[in-house]
Amino acid sequence: QVQLVESGGGLVQAGGSLRLSCAASGRTFTSYHMGWFRQAPGKEREFVATISWGGGRTYYADSVKGRFTISRDNAKNTVYLEMNSLKPDDTAVYYCAARARGEPFSFGANSDYALYDYWGQGTQVTVSS
Repeated sequence: QVQLVESGGGLVQAGGSLRLSCAASGRTFTSYHMGWFRQAPGKEREFVATISWGGGRTYYADSVKGRFTISRDNAKNTVYLEMNSLKPDDTAVYYCAARARGEPFSFGANSDYALYDYWGQGTQVTVSS
């Protein structure tokens, strides 16, 4: 199993920045592609960004492209989400998730939350206008 713990959420004004972290423990971190998802009140969980096990490939939702950056440090077993130019619509609980590396790394597969194996507990991000 893999345990995931997110941190870094908080309250920020529109236009501001936050960096989320997700620390993994348990099985080998490089065995997993990683993803960030978010869920706003009354809405379905939606894809934000994903990164391949080695960090060389990434995909983003159109709504965050150019503003958010996903990265990972395999030596620290941690994946990050750098969020800039935040908007009130970015307000949500943000979750990191792990998907087995043996699966193909594609936008279609890695943007589907149902295909992820492990999830963190989430961290709240609130953007005020």
